[in-house]
Amino acid sequence: QLQLVESGGGLVQPGGSLRLSCEASGSPLYGYYIGWFRQAPGKERVGVSLISTRDGTTYYTDSVKGRFTVSRDNAKNTVYLQMNSLKPDDTAVYYCAASRLWSIVAERMDTWGKGTLVTVSS
Repeated sequence: QLQLVESGGGLVQPGGSLRLSCEASGSPLYGYYIGWFRQAPGKERVGVSLISTRDGTTYYTDSVKGRFTVSRDNAKNTVYLQMNSLKPDDTAVYYCAASRLWSIVAERMDTWGKGTLVTVSS
């Protein structure tokens, strides 16, 4: 059974960068669509980015376009989220999730990691 574990979160100053990792176990990631979601305190979980592990097709929500880059390494069974030019509004718990559907809707994801906290603050 597929399991996902996020890592790479932490405290960073505004304008800084972080790279999050989503490592899979129990099943190959190939064939899944992997989404990155985030949930800020007191707010709903929202989709940030999506990648096809088959062909690398990507999607980004408008607020992160040009700043975040999602990529995958199927050999390492890992998906990454490179986050640059971070802003305080990016502060949230970041989750990766897997689906057999091309969808950034949280309810359509089948498997979730437990999340990693990203705090952007001076």
